[in-house]
Amino acid sequence: MHGAAGGRLLADRYRLDGVLGTGGMARVHRAWDVRMRRPVAVKLFTATDEVGARRFAREARTLAALTHPALVPVYDLGRAGATSFVVMRLLDGGTLRDLVADGPLPPDRVRAAGARLADALAHVHGHGVVHRDVKPANVLLDHDGAAHLADFGLARSADGTRFTRGDEVVGTAPYLAPEQLRGEDVGPPADVYALGLVLLECLTGRREYTGEAAAEARLQRPPHVPRDLPADLVRLLTLMTSLSARRRPGAAECARALGDR
Repeated sequence: MHGAAGGRLLADRYRLDGVLGTGGMARVHRAWDVRMRRPVAVKLFTATDEVGARRFAREARTLAALTHPALVPVYDLGRAGATSFVVMRLLDGGTLRDLVADGPLPPDRVRAAGARLADALAHVHGHGVVHRDVKPANVLLDHDGAAHLADFGLARSADGTRFTRGDEVVGTAPYLAPEQLRGEDVGPPADVYALGLVLLECLTGRREYTGEAAAEARLQRPPHVPRDLPADLVRLLTLMTSLSARRRPGAAECARALGDR
């Protein structure tokens, strides 16, 4: 896309093109920044309730305050009429979910992606933020296949500030940590657990917990980590997905373990 033709011009600057993805409260477009003359991704807020509006604003502020090679940088945010928007770097390599749909990934590729994502989580946690929705669909790939953690709409600060109802369990069901399923306050270990499930899915090509009984199963048993995987990954994933949050390693420790090859 080179911006000469096409769709709606947002805020007299961003020429919207095709939709890259949709969610419960937002839609992401490929777009062209006519001022900077570069492709971008524009996330448009679509929810109408106050809680959703505050959550969207929180995501923008959270991302803008964090800088890491594996986080999607924010270029701009604003409001045009009734539409709130965030402008981000365009990553056009698809998602980790798309990649895993084609089958298991080689262990070395999983290690590389895992080390990168764990390091990003360590950075996020170090700034007092918990992502709370780590999943394959929220891992974007660039044209070189490098992984980037996205979608901080459910992020929560370490001071306990939250923009959901007090009794609402937030996150994506197949990747929720046991403490999230119980409705307890969650911290960085919940992100480590979710990343462990994501890496396990990358290695096996299948989601560990599915169906209506998934939540109950997660409270009763840890995931099955195949013993024919490399021994270092078996050990690390077993710890990352422990039912006990206290037994899980920190994100920085996971990054070191995955990168020590």
